[in-house]
Amino acid sequence: MTERLDLKGIVAFTVLAFLGAWAVTLPLWMSGQGLASRGAGILLLAMMMTPAVATVIVVFILSPVRNKRIELGLMLGGRNWWSYWLFAWIAIPTFCFAAPFIGALFGLYPLDVTAFSGFREMLVRSGQEQLLEKISIEGLVAIQFINGMMAPALNAIFVFGEELGWRGYLLPRLKPLGQWRALILSGVIWGLWHTPIILLGHNYPKHPQLGVLVMVGLCIVFGILFGWMRIATGSIWPAVIGHGALNGSAGAVLLFAKAGEEFDAIQAGITGWTGWLLPIAVIAILAIKGFIPAREYRPETATSEPPPPLPDEPQ
Repeated sequence: MTERLDLKGIVAFTVLAFLGAWAVTLPLWMSGQGLASRGAGILLLAMMMTPAVATVIVVFILSPVRNKRIELGLMLGGRNWWSYWLFAWIAIPTFCFAAPFIGALFGLYPLDVTAFSGFREMLVRSGQEQLLEKISIEGLVAIQFINGMMAPALNAIFVFGEELGWRGYLLPRLKPLGQWRALILSGVIWGLWHTPIILLGHNYPKHPQLGVLVMVGLCIVFGILFGWMRIATGSIWPAVIGHGALNGSAGAVLLFAKAGEEFDAIQAGITGWTGWLLPIAVIAILAIKGFIPAREYRPETATSEPPPPLPDEPQ
């Protein structure tokens, strides 16, 4: 990992990633239909690859690195790497499924865990009411939970493009600023990179402008967790797992809502501030226990201490 602030590489990577995101989503802006445009889903997936493209351009051309496999965190990780993989696979979906219940405690989410009326209504509106004739609503909710737990594997190929950039390239180059600063700043950059789709209503359709700032907050919270795992293991794979879990389980907020009542994504669900409370509590525990800042694993020297096992509390 780099020992000095590679300002040239950081600026080049950030500019390329941001320009790539705007270029890929330009057809959505020009269509006048935004996220409802034909092919929008494909463009969003293509946008997720722009940090990887920026990384390749920088590390091969603009600011080359010697051992790309190690410096970009493409190895499995140091000793105890499996505990970080497990944490990412279990904890992140748990945060997502717990978020609606935490929002309900604050009176900001209309909870219905008896009839699942909002989920039922959504199925009917989308023309899938025939599913209700074959499977009970409780069974369909259970299937969604299983899908959420499978999300890290299903989404890994898509989120890899982002993680190669944010945690593979950018975070290590910000580390000379100090771990906390690097974790927070990389989260800010990651959040702002989403601007072209957030302004179109992605995640926060009621508040597209304010949503840009809220998205930054979301990315800071999860960027700290993903970045901590990256530094502790020397590998991006726990972050890839966690990111895949986050993207695949965020829709849990739709499962438990009461039909006919609305909620604000800025306040409820994993995208809202109440959904951040549990992961922030875990971050606080990790910091109190001394796991953040992380003891960095340096596979190129094999002299640093291996990453410690996770504390019992967050698991």
